[in-house]
Amino acid sequence: MISALVRPIQLALLTGKADSPPPRSRFLRFPVRLGPIRHIDLVRVGAVLLAWWVCVVTANEMLHLNRAIRVETGVWPVTDLSVYVTALALSAPIAICDRWPMGAWRLAILMLPQTVSTVSALNPRDDGFSYPLALVVMYPLVLYVVARRQERGVLVAIWLISLAVIAMLDSPTLPQAAIILAAPLLIGYNIRGRKSTAVELAQVSQAQAVLEERSRIARELHDVVAHHMSVIAIQAEAVPLQARGDAERLERGLAEIRALSLEAIAELRQVLGVLRDGEGRTDTAPQPGLDRLEELVANARGAGLRATLERGGSMRVAPAVGLSVYRIVQESLSNVMRHAPGARVTVRVTRTPVELRVRVSNGPGVRPGTQAGAGHGLIGMRERVAMLNGTLEAGPSAYGFKVEARIPLEAA
Repeated sequence: MISALVRPIQLALLTGKADSPPPRSRFLRFPVRLGPIRHIDLVRVGAVLLAWWVCVVTANEMLHLNRAIRVETGVWPVTDLSVYVTALALSAPIAICDRWPMGAWRLAILMLPQTVSTVSALNPRDDGFSYPLALVVMYPLVLYVVARRQERGVLVAIWLISLAVIAMLDSPTLPQAAIILAAPLLIGYNIRGRKSTAVELAQVSQAQAVLEERSRIARELHDVVAHHMSVIAIQAEAVPLQARGDAERLERGLAEIRALSLEAIAELRQVLGVLRDGEGRTDTAPQPGLDRLEELVANARGAGLRATLERGGSMRVAPAVGLSVYRIVQESLSNVMRHAPGARVTVRVTRTPVELRVRVSNGPGVRPGTQAGAGHGLIGMRERVAMLNGTLEAGPSAYGFKVEARIPLEAA
């Protein structure tokens, strides 16, 4: 319990370090080339200029008061050295508060007795007010900068330490000082919290984008691998049976398997290209679309399916729609190869003024299926259609199985 109370005070007075300054806007960083210096931070330049102005104005004002009192009373209230030290005490924390916030506050609180003593000696009024305008501006400014970059417990310790010092120096002003010092701390801490929340939300959004990208790549990999490997496996099983010792037919069949393997490798390279490039460059090869459906159906025929393709209406659609339709047909044909080998399949793609319809229906297979799926194919198809605000229906039909998707063209 005691350590929990002492630790914030220790951090405030001795060991605590502030967070790094928030990233500057490009309008506040002036690019230059002066040896190792590559930019000028306009915020820090402004702080130095403000500190210089406070130092000059405060020193001149206090020197004038010092000489005026000397003329009036015949006694120097303070030495000129005290005036210059006080002027530096009121200006130096402003100059360094952005780079070293905690150091600036420690310097300000350390020099506060000297400042109050000098100003009180120069103040001819007996109204209890001992703080010059420079101090009223400097100290809250330093507190604000500290609050933007420190944790709550340290800020409470800083506020209490400040009030304790003021109570020893000028107790009548303690209530006003408590309010004046609490305001910049609360404002700075509130802004810090808002910034932290914004950063956390940005990180969550970035993580969500990464997960979505991983999900997209996983769908692409599943579609490519599942389809091509299914076709290759069926071809490898069927070619020896079809050749029956005919070397020429066997050679043609193996050439088809090789071509399918190369196509699968090319698509895998295209999908994985973005993961391999550390500089963010992507593979610019065109993604498959509606123009490659005939090729997809031809591959299915080569794998033993009795597949036909029917089209209706214009096939000019957005690339995202074309890719999604291609993957839906690809996955549907792969499912037929696994679960109903040799079946009759009809792929029908029609376009109306408001939507694009895709229907893949098949009858029973000529032999039992030999491959069991994990169920990810239908999930991937539903996700693709959902991203385009469409609908997908998949299930048994009167003759076998069907997959039907409807994608609104306006939304896509």
